[in-house]
Formats: sequence, C-alpha cells, structure tokens
Amino acid sequence: MLNTNFEFWDYLIFGMYALMIIAVGLWVSRGKKGVQKTTEDYFLASKSLPWWAIGASLIAANISAEQFIGMSGSGFAVGLAIASYEFMAALTLIIVGKFFLPIFIKQGLYTIPEFVEKRFSKNLKTILAVFWIALFVLVNLTSVLFLGAKAIDTIIGTGNGDLFIPSIVCLAFVAAAYSIYGGLSAVAWTDVIQVALLIIGGIITTLIALDNVLPGGGVIEGLRHVVDTAEDKFHMIISKDNPEFKNLPGIAVLIGGLWVANLYYWGFNQYIIQRTLAAKSLKEAQRGIAFAAFLKLIVPLIVVIPGIVAFVMYTETKDPTVTAMFEMTGGNDKAYPWLIGTFVPTGLKGLVLAALAAAIVSSLASMLNSTSTIFTMDIYKPYINSDASHKTLVRVGRITAAVALVIAGFIAPLMANFDQMFVYIQEYTGLVSPGILAVFLMGLFWKKTTNRGAIIGVLVSIPVALLLKFLPIGMPFLDQMMYTFLITMVTIGMVSLATCKTDDDLKALALTSEMFKTDKVFNICAYVICILLAAIYTLCW
Repeated sequence: MLNTNFEFWDYLIFGMYALMIIAVGLWVSRGKKGVQKTTEDYFLASKSLPWWAIGASLIAANISAEQFIGMSGSGFAVGLAIASYEFMAALTLIIVGKFFLPIFIKQGLYTIPEFVEKRFSKNLKTILAVFWIALFVLVNLTSVLFLGAKAIDTIIGTGNGDLFIPSIVCLAFVAAAYSIYGGLSAVAWTDVIQVALLIIGGIITTLIALDNVLPGGGVIEGLRHVVDTAEDKFHMIISKDNPEFKNLPGIAVLIGGLWVANLYYWGFNQYIIQRTLAAKSLKEAQRGIAFAAFLKLIVPLIVVIPGIVAFVMYTETKDPTVTAMFEMTGGNDKAYPWLIGTFVPTGLKGLVLAALAAAIVSSLASMLNSTSTIFTMDIYKPYINSDASHKTLVRVGRITAAVALVIAGFIAPLMANFDQMFVYIQEYTGLVSPGILAVFLMGLFWKKTTNRGAIIGVLVSIPVALLLKFLPIGMPFLDQMMYTFLITMVTIGMVSLATCKTDDDLKALALTSEMFKTDKVFNICAYVICILLAAIYTLCW
C-alpha cells in the first residue's frame, strides 16, 4: 500500500533527531569553566579525535545531499557506473593515508593553504585560500542546501516548491546551531551519530524499495527483477555509444580524470583532511582513513541502487503522475525523495528523513567549519590582525561561518535548472581541482618545484580548463580534468626548471622512507580493500 503522507510520528521522530543533534553538539562543545577556547580547540578539536571518530566524521562530511539525491539521480540516469566515484575513493583514501598524511601531520597544520605557505609562499597560499572559500560557498554549500531542501519539499510537501525556502532555513539553522558555536569538536562527535543514522536509514530505504519493485516478491526477488530489467545499468564501465559517456568516459574512469577528482578531494580538500589533522596521532589518523575506506564501499548500496530501482519503477509504471514527475526538469534528482515519500511507511519515514537530514546537516557543518578555518587562519590573521588573540580568532571564525551560510542560502534557489546535480558539482569543482592537485603533488614529491612555477601553473590551469570545457570538441569533463592536470604539471615543471637557481628548491621537503611506514592494521585493511575492489570490477565490468 502506498504511503504518501508525512504523519505525526514522522514529524515527532524527525523533530527528536534535530533536537538530539543540537543538544549533543552543544554538550560536547562545552569548555571548562573560566577557560577560553583556543584556535586548536575550535578548529582542530584539541587534536583529540580517535580513529573511529575520524573515519565516521570523514564519511559524514562526504555523504550529503549530493550523494543521497544527486548520485541517486545519476544512478537513475546512468546506473552503477556512477559508483566508481565511491569505489575508487576507497582506494584513494588508502593512498592519502599512506603518502600524504605523514607529511601533513608532521607539519602541524591547521589548514591546507598553510602547507602551501611553508612549501611555496604566502602569495600562493592566499590565491588558493580565496579559491577554496569561493568553491565552498558558491558550489558546495549552495548545492547541499539546494538538494536538501528539494528532497524535504518532495517528501513532506507537494514537490512544487511550497516548502523549499522553509527547508533551506531549517537545514541552515540546525547546522549552525551547534557547529558555529562548537567548532570541529561539535562537528566531529555529532558526525559519529549522524553517520550511523544515515547508513541505517539508507539501508532501510534500499530494502523497502527492492521489496516494492516487484509486489509480493520480497527483497531478493526484487533485486533479481531489477538486475534482469535494467541489466545495462549494472556495468561499471560504459560504452562510447552510451548517452552518459560524456560524464563517465569508459575505461578513462579508472586511469584518467577520476583520479584527479578523488586525489584532490580526499587529499587536499580542507573540510575532509581537517579531521585527520585533529587526530591524536598519525597512527590514529591512518586507521581512521582505513575505516572510512571500508564505509565508502557500502555507500553505493544505499545511494545508487535506490536510483536504479526508481528507474525500473518508472519504466514499468502505469501512473501518469509518476511519469510526468520524472520527465520534468530535475526529474532524475527526485528519484530518492520519491521512493521515501511513496513507499516508506509512517514512523520509518521520519527515521529515513532524519538520516537524509543527518547527511545534509553534517556536510553543511563540516563545510562551514572549514570555510571559517581558512578565512580566519589564512586571510584574517596574516592580513587583517596578525596580533589577534585566540578569543578574537574564534569569534571571527564563528562570524565567517554565519556569513558563508547566509550567502549560500540566498544563492541556493538559483540552482533549480540543473538536471544531475552530482555531475554538476564534479564538473565545476573540476575547473580548479586539476591545477591545485598538480601544485600539491609536485610540491610534495619533486624537489625542483619552485614558487614561481607553482603560481604560474595554478593560474594557467583555469583558462586551460575553461578552454577545454567550452571548445566545441565534446570532450568528457573527466578527460578535461586529466588534460588540464597534465598541462599544468608540464607548465610547473618547465617554469621550475627555468627558475630554480640551485639543484633543489630551497623550500623543498626532506622526505625519507621511514615517514611512509604504516602499521600492520593499516596494511591489512589496504590489502582487503584492493581485493574487494578487484572483485567488484570483475563482476560488474
């Protein structure tokens, strides 16, 4: 029996979730009486996070509306191939834990731009800091608010936008209520609750969707029916004649631009890497990374499979209302909210919506905290008030987060005309990520890389990315990212060789093999993840 109403018990459960998260966030952020929070307390959770909190917080920061709504919508349109973003991210996390974290933690960083200053210069740090703030506010925060509000409007309201603006306000309020006051400590510890909730809620939605795709058939028969009906949706590598090849260009997904997207996101993205910088030790950070990698392997089950199930229901439905909804602009991204609103029963619907809200709120809180960290530590302190006290810096961080949230809230409604929001986010992030990744990789591992080479490289990368995007050559955006990355690396290399006056740049890092040794637990996790990925791609090639 279809259930399209959001009833009292659903509202009660959803309301209890919101109150619980705010209460826990405020409780863990409380400080000792008479003791003022330091910047390390506020921005790095006093460097006290254990591995399980780091892993949970990494996934909670990552899994948001862009996955639950955007990736599910891409599952509807493309199929399981979109899950390469998740599967390859698991391997990327292992690489980050092995080769990047030891360097970052040894440097004692607050922010990724801070590393740029130590390796290159203050000017390049400022350029990248401005890039990141603009990206967080104009792409990440706005898209999460937009997709979250769109989902809530579809599940609770009519889907015609009546609850869209109120939903933006509510999501922003819940995220701000604890994250702006408590900083990273409040964000990370509430993430432990939120990641458990979003995984449980996601699994419930997947099971209910499979149970309803073939009435009376059960979950197992439902899965068989979905695989039989939409067999072409279960290939990880799509062919060139597939209309979605422009978004997932075949084998290039495994050896091309997806590596650029993943290495940038997981290795040099402030709101992701900040959790590892707050670890008790390097070993805890690496184990947290490995835990997050295992959780990433679960994500396609709870976000992509429901999108494929919705596609099967859409192709088999006789209901003109459903057909009309999916044929509207933005129909793909309505797949997940439609499943919740239509098939999840009262009570569970409130729990599932709470799980969706948990994914949205945790990501908003993470982005707000990282935006405020970069502005405060990389712009305000060095350029505006170099003698600022800890109290002043914490206050500036809170104000910055509030301003960023307000700006994103005003911009979010303007994003209504995009069809696959997950692809949109990846594509526009991809304009800046190849250049930034090239600078970091060469700065970390090539001692001849100079400041001038890095600055010219990152500035050249933007027009190169725009040129490849707008030239009438029909190049998939992941290929655009790879070519931009390679051109940027060549540019950095040529300029560095021409400007390096010594054998190695004076700020080059002294790396030793001892830095990259990992413990037995991390190594076992890495091997298991590689074996699981090989099995997945072999079965679903």
